[in-house]
Amino acid sequence: MYRLIRALLFLLPAETAHRIGIWALRWLGRSVSIATATRRRALKRDLDLGCDIAGLRFPNPLGVAAGLDKDAEAVQGLFALGFGSVEVGTLTPRPQPGNPSPRLFRLASDHALINRMGFNNCGAQEAARRLATLRWRPGPVGVNIGKNRDTPLERGVEDYLQCVDLLAPVSDYLVINVSSPNTPRLRELQETERLSELLAAARKRLGASNPKPLFLKIAPDLPDLALDELVDVALAHQVSGVIATNTTLARPFSHRLASEEGGLSGEPLREIATRVIRRIYQRARGRLEIIGVGGIFTAAHAYQKIRAGATLVQLYTGFIYEGPAVVARMLPELRRRLELDGFRSIRDAVGADHR
Repeated sequence: MYRLIRALLFLLPAETAHRIGIWALRWLGRSVSIATATRRRALKRDLDLGCDIAGLRFPNPLGVAAGLDKDAEAVQGLFALGFGSVEVGTLTPRPQPGNPSPRLFRLASDHALINRMGFNNCGAQEAARRLATLRWRPGPVGVNIGKNRDTPLERGVEDYLQCVDLLAPVSDYLVINVSSPNTPRLRELQETERLSELLAAARKRLGASNPKPLFLKIAPDLPDLALDELVDVALAHQVSGVIATNTTLARPFSHRLASEEGGLSGEPLREIATRVIRRIYQRARGRLEIIGVGGIFTAAHAYQKIRAGATLVQLYTGFIYEGPAVVARMLPELRRRLELDGFRSIRDAVGADHR
C-alpha cells in the first residue's frame, strides 16, 4: 500500500509531500487511544529490544532523527508507528523561516535527499508549549537545538543557552547541533576551543536543576584528527553521547541534482556515517554512547551501525522511502540477527566488530 502512496507523494514537490506527511501524523496522534492501539499493532510481539542510555529507558533502538518533526507537531503520531524515541527540531530561540524554496530535493534513484532547509522552525518557546501538552510519550523525547541564522557566531552560545532554559524542562534529553551545513559558519562550532566553551556553558546551565542528558550531533565530514579531538572534548565535558552523523557535503555519486547545495542524506551517507561511528567508538573506548544516523533503511543497516559501536539508531530518509511500517518490519529482523550471532540484547552487540 505504501508503495502506491509514496508514488503519489513523489509526484509532489518534496517539501509539500513532507507537510502532508506531518499533517497525517498529527491526525494519527490526536487520539491517545488510537495512537496506543496503532503502536500495539506495530509492536505486536514483545521482542525485548529495550536498552538504557544515560539514565533513560528506550523501549527499542529505532528512533526518529531530528529534522523530520522540526516543530514538535507529530510526536504522538510517530510513537504510534512503534518508534522507541522521537527527536524534534532543530529548534532555535526565535522562530525563523529558513532558506528560500526550493530547499528539499529527492534523488529517488539513489534513495537519497538533499536539503538546505536552514533551521526553519516555530521557535523554542512555541515548541516548548507543544511538548508540555503531550499526553502520551511511551519513549524518550529528545530536543535538538541550534542558533539563529542572524546570531553572530561569537554570540552563538547565548542562543543555545536560551534553548536549554526553555526546552530542558519539557524534554528527556537535549542535543547540541553544531553540524548542520545549512547555517553559515555553524560547523565552526565543532572546533576544539569553541566547542569546549559551548559544552561547558550548556553543562553549567543544566546543572543540578535540569539534570538532563546532553548529546552532541556531529558532521560526517571531519578528518580523523579533528574527530578524535571532538571526542576528547565531549569526554572532558561529560557529554552523555554523540549522534553520528548529520548530513554530508560529499557527493559520492552522479545525479542531475548532485550539484544542489545542501546536506545529503540516505543511502550514499550510510558507509560514511558508519566509518565515523567506528572511529568514535575506538577513540572513546566505551565512555560515550553513540546514536547512529545515516542511510538506515533495513534491519541489516541498523545492525551494521550497532556492531560498529552505536547503541541506538535513528531514521529520517529511510522512513521517507520505506514508510510507516518500517519499525514493524525492522524489529523482528533485528532480533533474529542478534540471536544468530549469539547476543541476548542490543547492548551485547554494541561494538562487536571491534572485538
